[in-house]
Amino acid sequence: MWTIPNQITLFRIILIPIFIIVFYLPISWNNFGAFAIFWLAAISDALDGYLARKLNQSSAFGAFIDPVADKLMVAAALIMLADDYGVWYISIPAMIMIAREIFISALREFMSSRGKRDVIAVSTMGKYKTAAQMLGIMGLIWQPDYDIPLIIFNFPWEILMFAAYGFYFVATILTVWSMMSYFKAAWPELKSS
Repeated sequence: MWTIPNQITLFRIILIPIFIIVFYLPISWNNFGAFAIFWLAAISDALDGYLARKLNQSSAFGAFIDPVADKLMVAAALIMLADDYGVWYISIPAMIMIAREIFISALREFMSSRGKRDVIAVSTMGKYKTAAQMLGIMGLIWQPDYDIPLIIFNFPWEILMFAAYGFYFVATILTVWSMMSYFKAAWPELKSS
């Protein structure tokens, strides 16, 4: 159970309260600090999967806890962003993305109970959704337009914020699309039950 990949996954869970605390600290670099922690969590997610395959340390516990860690971090970030921005065009996509994760988790559990979990295995579209979601969330957490070093060096922060919004909205579209694809794949089983 205490394999290196599982320890990295547990480290990611430990990062969640630290991420939240840093985001709400009354300091000038709170957004950048929270961005850095979220980035570290995203990198550790890729690393633990790679190491599990490379070191042949895949485990049932790892298969369970890895998606839990991912969903907890993303849900925390989306809730914080909805609160921080306080606008419908951030809050509604956040609600859609969180609802999709709950829906797909329930659907996977149902399909597993029927012995057909592979019917809704992670798809390429799901991976694209995750990549766009991570990039969008990171940019919206950072809010580089408020980052002093970027202002000093006359960096075009507007480009980064535009990209962050773009990735966030692409992630929302892919969220709905992938949810419908999973639902369509599972529909014959849902209908028969």
